[in-house]
Amino acid sequence: MTAEEGLFELPTSDTPPAEAMRATAPLAVRMRPRTLDEVVGQAHLLRPGAPLRRLVDGGEAASVLLYGPPGTGKTTIARLLATVDTRYFVALSALSSGVKELREVINDARRRRDRQNRQTVLFIDEVHRFSKTQQDALLGAVEDRLVLLVAATTENPSFSVVSPLLSRLLVLQLQSLSEDEVRDLLRRAVTDQRGLDGSVSLSAEAEDALVRLAAGDARSALTALEASADGVVDTGGTTIDVPAVERAIAEATVRYDRQGDQHYDVISAFIKSIRGSDPDAALHYLARMLVAGEDPRFVARRLLVHASEDVGLADPTALQAAVAAAQTVQLIGMPEARLALAQATVHL
Repeated sequence: MTAEEGLFELPTSDTPPAEAMRATAPLAVRMRPRTLDEVVGQAHLLRPGAPLRRLVDGGEAASVLLYGPPGTGKTTIARLLATVDTRYFVALSALSSGVKELREVINDARRRRDRQNRQTVLFIDEVHRFSKTQQDALLGAVEDRLVLLVAATTENPSFSVVSPLLSRLLVLQLQSLSEDEVRDLLRRAVTDQRGLDGSVSLSAEAEDALVRLAAGDARSALTALEASADGVVDTGGTTIDVPAVERAIAEATVRYDRQGDQHYDVISAFIKSIRGSDPDAALHYLARMLVAGEDPRFVARRLLVHASEDVGLADPTALQAAVAAAQTVQLIGMPEARLALAQATVHL
């Protein structure tokens, strides 16, 4: 079986496909934009004349790398790139595909181009999980534009994508959604026929809570909204309020990665907050790191460096407080050591 033959399955029930999807698909999937005009956010890439707008409109054929946090529309944009009539869409996951699957897709794309004059859009999600060999297998097809590669990653491509492939791609960085954009997305999902279709209403306070919980992630916002709505409907209610959100979402997910950009961005913000004498901000970033599972020894080392290099003799006790916090981390560990780290942070 070729990759093309194994892409789709015909529905086996009598339920129309659209209705079946509405009944079973998550809210985030049902609300996926069908046109560029429905896309929320990424105005810097989608305004008239922008590279991504020209790609979706069929004005040019260039392989792209979509780089950005989760829930910013990478998969949606990739599917929109395939809406041009002469293009054929194939999706692969780096988690479950190897060189063999890549070669099958490339061979199918060659036959499709020669026999049907159709270009293949190859979408690879989590491309940073591909090995160097797998990424190298794409070079020829991308170079000759045999496939229009749309790769997506949440990792910095300078470190996660091999240089030969990176040089053949147009790197487009997506940004987290603003609070207003998440709010607009939630309101649309509540009223849209594909979404909740007005079956429940959303209070202003609950909307604010969902916006805060989402932290710029569209998928997270819609998932939380759906869970809250299900809880309200199950109890016979019609309004999503703050208690309903709290029942559905026990704890907000902290966006952080111990080996990626967030690791460096948050520790940088932490040190800059201390340097700027903003204890509230410093404690926020400290808590964000510790809740997400950062190594407390790493935080303690940065406090030691800051106490010595930035504070120095302006306060000779600063280094003593940092050393004491580091020793507490070593001798006691978490979670108790978080208090010593917090006290040293405020001191500095």
